[in-house]
Order: sequence, then structure tokens, then C-alpha cells
Amino acid sequence: MAYAQEPLTLQEQFEQIISTDDKLKISELLNDQNISDVVELIYDNPDYESQILANLSIHRAAGVFRVLDVPTQKSIIKELPPFKTAELLNELPADDRTSFLEELPSFVVKELIKQLDPEERKVTLSLLGYPEGSVGRLMTPDYIAVNVDWTVKEVLDHIREEGKHSETIDVIYVIDEKGLFIDDIRIREFLLASPDKMVSDLVDGRFITLHVNDDQEAAYQVFKVNNRVALPVLDDNDILLGIVTIDDVLWVASEEFTEDIQKIGGTEALDEPYLEIGILKLVRKRAGWLIILFLSEMLTATAMQHYQDIIAKAVELSLFIPLIMSSGGNSGSQASTLIIQAMALGELKLVDWWRVMRREILSGLLLGTILGSIGFVRIVVWENLHIFHYNHYQLIATTIFFSLIGIVLWGSLMGSMLPIILKSLRLDPATSSAPFVATLVDVTGIVIYFSVAYIFLKGIML
Repeated sequence: MAYAQEPLTLQEQFEQIISTDDKLKISELLNDQNISDVVELIYDNPDYESQILANLSIHRAAGVFRVLDVPTQKSIIKELPPFKTAELLNELPADDRTSFLEELPSFVVKELIKQLDPEERKVTLSLLGYPEGSVGRLMTPDYIAVNVDWTVKEVLDHIREEGKHSETIDVIYVIDEKGLFIDDIRIREFLLASPDKMVSDLVDGRFITLHVNDDQEAAYQVFKVNNRVALPVLDDNDILLGIVTIDDVLWVASEEFTEDIQKIGGTEALDEPYLEIGILKLVRKRAGWLIILFLSEMLTATAMQHYQDIIAKAVELSLFIPLIMSSGGNSGSQASTLIIQAMALGELKLVDWWRVMRREILSGLLLGTILGSIGFVRIVVWENLHIFHYNHYQLIATTIFFSLIGIVLWGSLMGSMLPIILKSLRLDPATSSAPFVATLVDVTGIVIYFSVAYIFLKGIML
């Protein structure tokens, strides 16, 4: 009995056809695939990435190029012939083209801009003229704008004529004869309205806008709160300049998240993919914080020197120093990570500092009590099972108990308040990284530990 042969995978089909060098068949195969499948094919075949893109129709090539990662985009642009590069860049939406050019050296940008059509060159230079990190760099001029004095029929005719050039037609933007923004209206309102109805009759004034110089991260918060797919961008005079779509804002959010994660890890944010960045540049990014943390940890040694007489009299206390230091650092790292994330997501503002402090005082006391109890029980059990003998074990266990409460409480407060303090000083809260908080709490933890020990052991062991 004969069995039907399983269909070839896209990779297998590609391998068969690419060896024939039949451009027509290659083009037919690639243009018949989903964009996501072509993207995966490019990643799986880096030696053919430019060839794959060159054999796509220009519209689909632009769709594929815009979702590739930056290193792959750069590699393809280097290998494409000049005429194909010009064709591709002209086809890209203005916002995606601007985002790509921002990743390139200025001399390369200058050469690529020369290859753009006059109109596209004008738009690109305009977008590149806005401050880095601003909404102006994200916006696209490809949108549907209609006059407030038009009828619904005129609007629908305009959409049919210009819609193919727009980034989205889900929302239609209403302006007056001077270009002043009046409202944004979903297309369904026009589709359901009578053809002779005036646009002015559909205007309800319920709109949300972005300013061209707004921070991109702030724009993300606006999108998140208002559940929009696109928002209009205005200048100081309320002139409609462009729109920002949700896909661009999500890209910004991803970039910001990546930077924050790197900073929380105790390093400067990398402006290139890890495997692409030069080793000396990578070391430079990491060395600064490591030096700061190293010098900070030297304060721990200084603090221990101050209490060396206590350590000499009660050697048992030195056994618990790693336990004490790690507990305080861990609680501080937890708190700083939670607060930084909450601030990044817009869940927490500067005015909430007192609420945060109250919560961390309570949680710090509870967590410290839990850890302190475990430490207390451990010492008592080991003593009674004769696993390890401590002089005055009950007093040492009590010292550990209260020390852990104080240190965990202090770590929680430091970890939660430091990001808020940095934010109030207009600094990046992510720089209050977990390693930095842990190092800071280590120093103060030593002071708290030996101060508590002095209180309980004075006149007995000290």
C-alpha cells in the first residue's frame, strides 16, 4: 500500500529552488508565503538573506524588512545593490524608515537619504529633526485627514482614493481648512452614517492627542490607559503633524524594558545587541558600575574593622555575617525591582511614596520576623542536637532574630525609597539597581548587626 508523501517544508522547498538559481520560481515561492514565514526563512539562512529580500515584491519586501532585527537589517542593506536599497527605503513607512536610520552612523544615513525620492526625503529629514526619544521620531505622516465641512460621501470617496497610502484607516482625523486638529472619528461612524450627513455632525470632541515633543515612554502610558490603536500628534499650535500607531509604541516599550533590565542588573544599557557589541565597549559598559560597587564594598571592610574587637571576643558572631548581609541585600533587591517595575508600568507615582513606605515597613517587619525566626530555631536546634556548640546560644539566637528584623526592614526601605528619590531628582530609577542596593545595605547591615549584638551581649560575651 502506497502512502502519500508528506509535503516539503518551506525550508526544503527553498533549498531545492535556490540551487536552480531560477529567479522567477524563487520569487513565486517567496511571494506566496506569510511575512512571518519569510522572516523565519531569512533568520535560518543568513547567507541568502539579501537574496531572499531581493526576490520579493517590493511591497512584501518592505513588510518583511520592517520586522527584522536591526543587525539583520544592516547586513541586508550592505549587500543589496543601490537601486534595490533605494526602492526598499522609499517603500518603507516613514516611521519605520526613521527608526532604522537612527541605528546607523551619521555618514551612512547621509548616503542613504540621498537615495530617497524628494518627497520621502523631506518627510524623513523632518522626522529626524525631532529630539531623540520624542514622539516626533515615531510618528508617520501617512494617515487619512478629512475636512470638517465635508459630507460623509466625500469622506468615503477620499478614503477609497487615499486609503492605500495610509498607515491605518481605522481612525479618520478631522481638521479645518488651516490644518488645525478638531477630532478623530472611527471609520465605522462614517460607514454607518447617511452619505449626506456632515462631518461636523459626527464630531463629539472626545479625543486624546500627543504632542510632537512628548517622551516616547509617556506616549506608551497614554496608549496603555486609553486602549487606542493610533493617536494624533500635534504641535504647539494644535496643527496635526502625523499619527503614532500602537505597533511603534510597543516597540518602544520593548526597548525601554530591555534597557531597564540591563540597568537593574548593574550595567549601563547596551545600545547594540549583545553579540554585536565590541568586547572593549562591553567591558566599558560594565566596568563603571563594577568599580563603584567594589569601592562601596570596601566600606563594608571598614565597618568590620570598626567592630573587630567585638568579633575577637565573640567569634561565633562572625559565622553569621554572610547570612546577615545576604538577607538585607536580598530584601533590598526585591523591593527595588518591584518599585522600578511599578514605576515603569505607571502603577506608582512620586506622590505615592508614603503609601510605599508604610507597605514596606509592614512587609519588612513581617519578612524580617520570618527570617529571624528561622535563624533563631536553627541555632537552638543545632545546639540541642549537638551539631554545633555556641557559647550563650540563647543570646546569640536572640541577637540573630532581632538583627534580621532590623536589617530586612532597612533593606526593604532602602530598596523601595531609592528609586523614588532618584525619580524625584529626574534621574533614571533603574540605576538604583539590585547590586547597588545590595551593596549599600551590606554596609549598614554590619552596623545594625553589631549594634544589636552589643545590646544583648554587653557584659556577658562583650
